[in-house]
Amino acid sequence: MKRLVGKRVAIIGAGSCGEGVGNGKAMAILFAEQGGKILCIDADQKAADETVKEIVKSGGEAAILHVDITDVQAGKLVMKKANDLWGGIDVLVYNVGKSNQGGVLETELNDWKEVFDINLTGAFMLVKKVLPFMRSQKQGSIIFISSLAAVYSSPYSYASYEISKSALIKLSQTIARENAQFQIRCNSILPGLIDTPHAKQFINKIKTSDEFSKERALMVPMQRQGSPWDIAKSALYFASDESAYVTGNILKVDGGLSL
Repeated sequence: MKRLVGKRVAIIGAGSCGEGVGNGKAMAILFAEQGGKILCIDADQKAADETVKEIVKSGGEAAILHVDITDVQAGKLVMKKANDLWGGIDVLVYNVGKSNQGGVLETELNDWKEVFDINLTGAFMLVKKVLPFMRSQKQGSIIFISSLAAVYSSPYSYASYEISKSALIKLSQTIARENAQFQIRCNSILPGLIDTPHAKQFINKIKTSDEFSKERALMVPMQRQGSPWDIAKSALYFASDESAYVTGNILKVDGGLSL
């Protein structure tokens, strides 16, 4: 039996930033296969359109919204589009992230603000627009894609990324506590070393993709990087009614890296 039949899902970051499938695209495709109606939201219109086309080609239902999530009107636009299409939102996934390399001393204020605007403030502003509707219908699931970097220090310093993703977890728990009485759940997923187009982009700044991918795999107890489908399958649980009594959780999807 399909697990998301009739669910209205908005995924922020539903496109892939390069060749292949990223976490957002994998979630959009899997959720559609499970019967969800997917609003694919991305700052890259072409990337989001490719996700929508793939879903529709497979017989699923999807629509596109091109928006910059750091725009103060973004939350309003997302809610309006979802209302116009399907009368609202049942599941909201926040799956965007910006990473600038550097420790505290190396990170400039403008770079810090840019990362926080995307990784944290965008989620805050978006949820403020979605929560009133979810409260009115007395149900909803919000899923934040954070990062293992929020709780686990890697050999490479990305201070603004790590700190913003850590704050995103706390935002998730605050939302969970404040909205539990309305049967609204909010949970966080912490991907470990996942083989995504986004990961390849900043890996290539350090070493060749193949070389560094092998090194990343050897860092993991399971001796491999994760797949975007690993993240999508984990998110599917939080999106479905199977997790109706689960809120404020932090799920590490890391192949044992944090052990």
